[in-house]
Amino acid sequence: MSWIMILKAVGIIVAGTILFRIGGRKSISQMTITQVVIMIGIGSLLVQPLSGQGYWVTIGVATVLILSMVIMEYIEYKADGLETLISGKSVVVIEHGKLHEANLDKLRLTVDKLEMRLRQAGIANISDVEWATLEVSGNLGYTLKSHKQPATKEDINQLMALIRQIVPVPATPQSETSSTASLFSEIKNGHQSKVPEKWQ
Repeated sequence: MSWIMILKAVGIIVAGTILFRIGGRKSISQMTITQVVIMIGIGSLLVQPLSGQGYWVTIGVATVLILSMVIMEYIEYKADGLETLISGKSVVVIEHGKLHEANLDKLRLTVDKLEMRLRQAGIANISDVEWATLEVSGNLGYTLKSHKQPATKEDINQLMALIRQIVPVPATPQSETSSTASLFSEIKNGHQSKVPEKWQ
């Protein structure tokens, strides 16, 4: 293997990384059909120079594909009507606990596959769902009926306030806030604690 081939391979990895970084941080499951087609096309296109095809032509074509995808995303962002035309829109599959059969037929989505997605989301019965939509990304969005929704912190605080009105509870001293930074604050502020050398 010649040094030129090694340099080409490294160049393809660097160019591919930069192009995919420009393309965005979405996983395949979050992409629209157009984005998936472009990303798969670029993946196979970037291998072509190693089989003897033009190196710079390949990088150029991949760049044009990524830029066209970025432009389409910008157009979708600015023009709401075009977003529906380019990416599509969410489709209702369950409404007030009942299957929306006409939309399931349009999507060619069987009840078994819909039930599988509901089970994966931890939902035991279709009747527990107020609304469910199949999103543009292919993910299932849903809202449970009010009596099936888990309690929020606000619900618990309201319940505690009612209990305190009925039965006075002695105040307990609040524990001091933990001095360790959360994982989310580390993203914004950097690492506060020393990270071992081998993991840096």
